[in-house]
Amino acid sequence: MSEFTPDSLCKTLADPTRARIALLVAREKELCVCELTCALDEIQPKISRHLALLRESGLLADRRQGQWVYYRLHPELPDWVATILSTMLAANQEWLQKNHQRLCAMEDRPNRCC
Repeated sequence: MSEFTPDSLCKTLADPTRARIALLVAREKELCVCELTCALDEIQPKISRHLALLRESGLLADRRQGQWVYYRLHPELPDWVATILSTMLAANQEWLQKNHQRLCAMEDRPNRCC
């Protein structure tokens, strides 16, 4: 995991897709690519590219379950980063509302398996 600085965190979250992914993962605790693709209404390669950047930055961690990969906030995030994400999530529920609605309406939503 890379060392977080204010500028590195801001660069990581500067892209709206990455910001939405990070906040949705923070909200849901764990999501797979197919859930994020549905929630963000984006193509899988775009979501995967942003997930790779979030993982490389150290913001997200992943775990493999069979052929599926699930993403969660990195368990070793500095407290100040976790606090910022929590504050951003609490203050921006409306900004994520459509994404959350898409996620909730997802047919065949994974039960921890796609």
